[in-house]
Amino acid sequence: MKKTFLPGICLVLLSFTSFSQDITFPEQEGFKKITKYPVYLPENLWDFINGAAENYLSLGFVDLHVAEYKKGKDVIKLEIYRHRDNTMAFGIYASERSPSFTYINLGSQGYVTDGITNFYKGNFYVKLRTFSAKPKTLKAQEILAARVAAMLPGKAETPQLLSLFPDEGKKPNEETYVHESVLGHQFLNRGFKASYQAGSDIFSIYVLQSGSAEETHKSATAYLATAKLEPGLAENRYLFTDGYNGTIFLAWKENMMVIISGLAKDQADIADKYTSLILR
Repeated sequence: MKKTFLPGICLVLLSFTSFSQDITFPEQEGFKKITKYPVYLPENLWDFINGAAENYLSLGFVDLHVAEYKKGKDVIKLEIYRHRDNTMAFGIYASERSPSFTYINLGSQGYVTDGITNFYKGNFYVKLRTFSAKPKTLKAQEILAARVAAMLPGKAETPQLLSLFPDEGKKPNEETYVHESVLGHQFLNRGFKASYQAGSDIFSIYVLQSGSAEETHKSATAYLATAKLEPGLAENRYLFTDGYNGTIFLAWKENMMVIISGLAKDQADIADKYTSLILR
């Protein structure tokens, strides 16, 4: 039994080590590259980012590779987070951005602010930062970020469902992804959210895609049940009050669901316009 068990364990460890060590850090001219950090995994991510780890773990965190680039007293720190897929990578990236940042064409999207350069590409979320204010160091960080983006596998694309959000009234760079419990409900999962403004009214639109029409119908039925409603035979658009989120406009078609919150009951025309654009 012992001879059979140990080779199996070794095989698993070798396979896992190969997967975890497949990141190669690029060189940066004039800087010394330091790769003394371990590869962080779900079980020890807390050792590196402490309380923030929970958000990463909830969005399919796989592993983290860290390096430092030093030139005299100047240091650029590079962190490469691998997540389960492109949607998860977007989700963690979007949770840490602000519309006030300066956005750049890097990977799928990136931004710079106060010595920070962050971007996502494929299933990777990349963070670079320096406390130096020297223009040459900031330029070196910019060059290094571009090299990392070119090195990482995967396409520089955004999750497909983001393209369904209408442009009219959409507030730029405020889209987010909620993997579990959209609007606080356990039966609503994997939702993209965008913020909108129509005149003085600010509201949110959620788009959820499930694996099948049956699954979407089940989630919609569960949501309607909270308001003591049942889905009809033909019409799939409803207005009701969510005890936690106020007025809700709910609609679905096949495996797609649209939820709009933040509008008043007499603003059904606005809700219908956006719902029709998404579910057409």
